[in-house]
Amino acid sequence: MELIETGFKDLHIIKPKIFADTRGYFFESFNIGELKRLGLIFNPIQDNESKSSKGVVRGLHYQLEPFAQSKLIRVVEGKIFDVVVDLRKSSPTFKKWFGLEIDSENKFQLMVPKGFAHGFSVLSDIAIIQYKVDSPYNKESERGILYNDPVLGIDWHLGKIEPVLSEKDSKNSLLGEAEFNF
Repeated sequence: MELIETGFKDLHIIKPKIFADTRGYFFESFNIGELKRLGLIFNPIQDNESKSSKGVVRGLHYQLEPFAQSKLIRVVEGKIFDVVVDLRKSSPTFKKWFGLEIDSENKFQLMVPKGFAHGFSVLSDIAIIQYKVDSPYNKESERGILYNDPVLGIDWHLGKIEPVLSEKDSKNSLLGEAEFNF
């Protein structure tokens, strides 16, 4: 595994070592010892998976402390534009966003620390996303930021495709009105 810096403290791209030949490929999608060797401390307790179609935007989601989650995001099938927003008040990148195309070909993973809102848009016909989290889901602490908040100005890489949102995500808060405690 190789760690790629993003310019955001503790937010890392993980590039796995892929062994490919005429039969296909093999790679370790998770190895806690290798993450520790790279200086990442992450103790997941749960795996989540979602499937979405082209144009779907999920997010931007986070949980308040003490239920905040670190996430390790990867794409099993398809392609997404993965986006995070730094909500850590003491961070030099506070209220800034970072985006990365992740797909089943490049096999990149994004290690998202606590204190970030997370979301993605689906760029392929379908996408299956898996992510490990280090804290369980807690409905009472769940919060969200509106995907198209003009203050953030996120380009979701959808071109002229109209985003498909859940009812809940369409009612997320603007960044200036959002509650967070990081």
